[in-house]
Amino acid sequence: MRNPKQHNVLPGFGLTFGFTTAYISLLVLIPLSLLMVRAASLTWAEFIKTVASPQVVASYKLTMGASFLAAVINAIFGFIVAWSLVRYKFPCRRLIDAIVDLPFAMPTAVSGIALTAICAKNGWVGSVASIAGIKIAYTQLGVLVALTFIGLPFVVRTLQPALEDIDKELEEAAESLGATKFQTFTRVILPSLMPSLATGFTLAFARAIGEYGSVVFISGNLAYKTEITPLLIVAKLEAFDYAGATAISVVLLFMSFILMFIINSLQFYGRKFK
Repeated sequence: MRNPKQHNVLPGFGLTFGFTTAYISLLVLIPLSLLMVRAASLTWAEFIKTVASPQVVASYKLTMGASFLAAVINAIFGFIVAWSLVRYKFPCRRLIDAIVDLPFAMPTAVSGIALTAICAKNGWVGSVASIAGIKIAYTQLGVLVALTFIGLPFVVRTLQPALEDIDKELEEAAESLGATKFQTFTRVILPSLMPSLATGFTLAFARAIGEYGSVVFISGNLAYKTEITPLLIVAKLEAFDYAGATAISVVLLFMSFILMFIINSLQFYGRKFK
């Protein structure tokens, strides 16, 4: 019987594990630990006063609400985009597939400027929307548009491999047994895609919570109305209120930990029942 260790290309477990631990510590654990230490310079009363002030709470509501709604929109339309790219052959399919990755590649500031120019009153989209009495730029709707823009690739790229792995023979078997197309979709296709869809939704949600560059231009940054939480953190840093900035950052970090736990749970569920 062959020893599995003979097939290891990289050095032994001790060296690779040590390198992994050191690398993750330098890039992730130590900076996050320093963030906690800086926030700990505040007393508990000062911490609560900072993170629970009316202006900060209003930014939480906007950030979380718009991020959740943007993730829902991306889950619906991202599913349609992924389905079309995987299941159909049509002209410019490769081009559209590449365009999906644009929010990944574009600097967020460029995305924000472009969205603001398009959605402003004199922009292509904004001028049409203003005829119907809808204002996009410098409103909460503008925040939603920006967060939807940056979150789309997470859903599409998560769903595409899952769609490609679906055995079409299962669909044919369901149809041969008398199932309608709707029943085949809801009982055969959708259950196998739910872990990937939920993971894409959570990734888009988590990405939107921390988004700054693409939102700050189109939101207008009005306190209690269109001010997002990352902007408050930057504002406190500019005012040299490092303790206040880190306190709010800790709250967002806690939210991110919860979302990462959900993502890992969904991925575990997907591997277990695949």
